[in-house]
Amino acid sequence: MSSFWNIWVWVLTLGTLVGCYILLRWCLKNFAGVKEGESMGHTFDGIEELNNPLPKWWSTFFLLTIIWAFVYIAMYGLGNWTGLLGWKSSNQGVLNIAESKAKTAKYLAKDSGVLVQYDREVAAADAKFGPIFEAYAARSIEDLATDSEALKVGQRLFIQNCAQCHGSDAHGTTGFPNLADKDWLYGGTPEAIKESIMNGRIAAGMMAWEGALGGDQGVKEVAAYVISLSGRSVDPELAKAGQAKFGMCAACHGPEGQGSLALGLPLGAPNLTDNIWLYGGSQRAIEESIRNGRAGVMPPWKDILGEEKVHVISAYVYSLSQD
Repeated sequence: MSSFWNIWVWVLTLGTLVGCYILLRWCLKNFAGVKEGESMGHTFDGIEELNNPLPKWWSTFFLLTIIWAFVYIAMYGLGNWTGLLGWKSSNQGVLNIAESKAKTAKYLAKDSGVLVQYDREVAAADAKFGPIFEAYAARSIEDLATDSEALKVGQRLFIQNCAQCHGSDAHGTTGFPNLADKDWLYGGTPEAIKESIMNGRIAAGMMAWEGALGGDQGVKEVAAYVISLSGRSVDPELAKAGQAKFGMCAACHGPEGQGSLALGLPLGAPNLTDNIWLYGGSQRAIEESIRNGRAGVMPPWKDILGEEKVHVISAYVYSLSQD
């Protein structure tokens, strides 16, 4: 440690300890002009304020802590000083090159051993469970969806890898779809589900429409029309004005608002007529979606889990919407 930092450590440490002692002494003084234990003249709700000093046990332990800090520094040192015991931390001073290389080699050897052990455990797990997943991969997703043992495996894989976003019950949350219903953005067939998990989904994205719709009023009008599509009550005048502007949205959501799947195009544009909302179905949430747009991304899992495990998870997810 350089002389500058050595001095800095000493000043900072000793200054703090001395400052704590001065603060303690200052707090123990009676500046109120009232004898200890007597009334301060303040009463509220039947409670009278007394001039009570700091508790003896508290101030005593505070002082002992300060004393202990000085004893510790004296015994074990501070900065470049090694203390009365001559103890020296691995961070004090400067290691010579040979010592540094020796320590680095030691840690690398240790890490290498850990990695080797990890590789062995992975290989052992693959040897034990690999044939099971191979057998599952040879069966169709529809078939696996009726196999209770396969579904247990799929559920465990789902909880380990997918529950962080979709929830342990797969019912999703704001921005992460519910996988236990029959509403799908990219299709609910076994093939479509597996494709989504394998390669992920980068949503086509919904652009921000506030400017194109003429500002906040246009957003409110289209939101009113969208809400009316699911049978909810809205201001009819706003909805009528919004319907005229909804043509801008029809390319993705369809002229009737039934989503891209109804058009035979798995673009991820949701059905607006079923009252199922990925980002919330309140008027405020819908206006927010229209005003600022939405973009969701699901990462691909093929390189993380491999196709065989994805196949089993796909069967589990498919089974959830078949009940």
